[in-house]
Amino acid sequence: MSILQTFDPGGTEIIRPQQLVAKPEHFPEVLVSAFSQSVTEIAAGLSGAAQIDELRAGMSLPIIGLRWGGKTIGVYQSLVGGAASAGLLEEVLAKGAKKVVFFGSCGALDETATAGSLVVPTAAYRDEGTSYHYMDASDGDFVEVPTAGRLGELLDEIGVPYVYGRTWTTDAIYRETRKNAELHREQGCLTVEMECASVMAVAKFRGAEVYQFLYAADSLCGSKWDPRILGKLPAREKERYLRIALEVASRLA
Repeated sequence: MSILQTFDPGGTEIIRPQQLVAKPEHFPEVLVSAFSQSVTEIAAGLSGAAQIDELRAGMSLPIIGLRWGGKTIGVYQSLVGGAASAGLLEEVLAKGAKKVVFFGSCGALDETATAGSLVVPTAAYRDEGTSYHYMDASDGDFVEVPTAGRLGELLDEIGVPYVYGRTWTTDAIYRETRKNAELHREQGCLTVEMECASVMAVAKFRGAEVYQFLYAADSLCGSKWDPRILGKLPAREKERYLRIALEVASRLA
């Protein structure tokens, strides 16, 4: 059976996240998630922050609770990759979350469009496996992002520059070929990353709201890969992106 035939919307799920995680009282309905342990550590150092729960994924991933804009927001680390980030999203939804704001780095497919601005994905190309378990293949090659417009409105309120654009979600970072990069660029993809299609498909299936913004770290635009700031983002910039995400989350709460 092809992966294109795996979607089973009415099938009985053998393992459900509710079997593995508890639903605590007063769990935040709005969370922020980044793909970096250091971002969670920065959140834990903000005024009034405290660990309120944890996720387990071969390690302890603390969930930090804090007050921002008069609202209680949770912050947790997602693991890199569609399957891992989708699994953790399932668990925070089972705990009581209703809205999650993701942010993280991406590779630029269009340096001109992404320079100096955040990227708000409007649709994600399904070059991963997870989305095919949450959405039928007949729904198309792209997962649409229904929250993109609202996120753009909130970034306007905050005064943060951004661009809208499609993104290419892939499972295989070492198989991003020139041919495929050019193909997806022609389809309107400004970026390449590893999670957007997966988490948006989970959100659609579970009836949750997921928002995501990206910042370009490396570049796949030239004749050679340019790592630029990949893995070298200063702590002050990580905190700046975290604060943007918290501002968005507080307006969604």
